[in-house]
Amino acid sequence: MKVLYLTAGAAGMYCGSCLLDNALATELMARGHDVILLPLYTPTLTDEKNVSQPRIFFGGISVYLEQYIPFFRKTPWFFDRLWDSAKVIQLFSGRGISPNPEFLGGLTVSMLKGENGHQRKELDKLLHWLQSENPPEVVHLQNSLLIGLAGPIRRALNRPICVTLQGEDFFLEHLEGNYRREALELMRAKVNSVDAFMVYCEFYAALMTDLLHIPQNKMHVVPMGLNLEGFQARQPGRSEFPRVGYFARVAPEKGLHLLCEAYRVLRQEHKLPPMQLEVAGYLAREHTGYLAELQRKMKSWGLENEFHYHGVLDRKGKIQFLQQLDVFSVPVTFDDPKGLPVLEAMACGVPVVQPKRGSFQEIQANTAGGILVEPEDAWSLAEGIRSVLADDNVARELARRGVEGVHRHYSVKRMADRTMTLYESLLRSAAEDLSKGKQAVSTR
Repeated sequence: MKVLYLTAGAAGMYCGSCLLDNALATELMARGHDVILLPLYTPTLTDEKNVSQPRIFFGGISVYLEQYIPFFRKTPWFFDRLWDSAKVIQLFSGRGISPNPEFLGGLTVSMLKGENGHQRKELDKLLHWLQSENPPEVVHLQNSLLIGLAGPIRRALNRPICVTLQGEDFFLEHLEGNYRREALELMRAKVNSVDAFMVYCEFYAALMTDLLHIPQNKMHVVPMGLNLEGFQARQPGRSEFPRVGYFARVAPEKGLHLLCEAYRVLRQEHKLPPMQLEVAGYLAREHTGYLAELQRKMKSWGLENEFHYHGVLDRKGKIQFLQQLDVFSVPVTFDDPKGLPVLEAMACGVPVVQPKRGSFQEIQANTAGGILVEPEDAWSLAEGIRSVLADDNVARELARRGVEGVHRHYSVKRMADRTMTLYESLLRSAAEDLSKGKQAVSTR
């Protein structure tokens, strides 16, 4: 099967969506399918072999210029090549253009307008390229903020369109009011251009069905899958100084401040002996102050020597980091629809303590590899962590269940199986519709 997968790059950041897209594409290619993983905005960054195409459409610089300087909406295509190359985009990625929704309301709405938006020229470039290639059998868009492309691509190729839903509600919630209302209206209006929506958990299926007014028969749950190569359970036994770990973007919504407060409770209220709070993950420029404030608080509590930030880690470094932890937590302050770092920690045999919200409830139901605590409650989080550290037998059992559960429910092979089942059903429906159309014509 030939599949075109349009994936949005994350401007030099290891992004969970890009990692999942790349892992799925790699697995489908290994099975003999022809998968074109085509980046939009910026190149994708993965911690394993990147199988995406070198060419980028809707280059981040062009998209930005066309949004705010009308002159660039009419420049000839050859002129745009000056800044549409991957090297130039990489050079400027993250320099002055924030990916936060607070700054991207107008651009988000324009992209959702598709052929009626300021980036019409970029859409024409993509359609021109698509029509010069052998057409794919299925087109898959990485997220619903790209839904403005669905109708034009469908009309140009007459192929089924699939869209993954994976956190757009959080982005939309943080748009300014007028932009949020307009974005939602546009997205809801374009649902009919899409044949299937794919989500990673039942919770998010229900949320997005309601938010975007998606018909139930278009919603399909395909649990995410990890490439488990290299992931091995840590050696059993307690570290000399127990290590509490966090691996995710360092940002307020990811809840590192709650983990720091829970750590303070463990050390000062529950009087646990010295431990280590190990932190790793991408730090955006706009969040350097957030990390500095947490470090200042740890120092004011007399715990600065127990807090360690390791920065961004590659795949090997990530696995090594996780394998030296005794317990893991990313206590997010929103309903996370994925939970990828939690699955990676479990795959390394690390018990997890997560808030009782979003995808974590389904992950826990499928794996029993951790403990759920009250959301946004540092004392509840501290109690969950303490219950793991206090009993080696409990910790070992959680670790065993976590490893087994991830391998059983969350491997990329299982994700590929479910995705192909979805694609095949879309092709059958398309063939049936075509047959019905021909029959209707023949009876006239």
